[in-house]
Amino acid sequence: MSTATVVKRVVRGSPHRDSVETWEFIVDLLTQGKSGVKRDELLSVSGMASSILTEMAPQDAAIVVTCDGPRTRIYCLYDEDAIDGSDAKEDALGHDPLQGDWAISLPCLTEDLAWVERSLRAISTRITVRDMASKLGDSDSSEDTRKASADFSFDTSEFLKS
Repeated sequence: MSTATVVKRVVRGSPHRDSVETWEFIVDLLTQGKSGVKRDELLSVSGMASSILTEMAPQDAAIVVTCDGPRTRIYCLYDEDAIDGSDAKEDALGHDPLQGDWAISLPCLTEDLAWVERSLRAISTRITVRDMASKLGDSDSSEDTRKASADFSFDTSEFLKS
């Protein structure tokens, strides 16, 4: 299993949905509409996640979800692209993205990284933040680099949890 399967979703953000509604949509997507501890944990970081969505960080840098199954990458559309919606892919996932030992890495603007990191650390160990500029790059041609960076950071977490 050295090559992980990656599933991509593209969610319509502002102005189609405000940042809170966008995060709630993402939570519904990840929890498959089920209530419980996982949903509660995701909703507990709504303030930080909404701030990240307002800053449009997931436009070019994915929200990365890892679990015992396929890796899920979630991007957001903004402005005219969100209104048009033709590039959106908001259908349900064919797997449980929070199966087993799951984690979520949120992209964040460099200037917000310190306070978001502190705030998240006080609430969740599974939901973390990373500098979108240094970890993911800016273009689709760097997808392999993004994947390698995400694999490295989550492999480390998995190793330390064992």
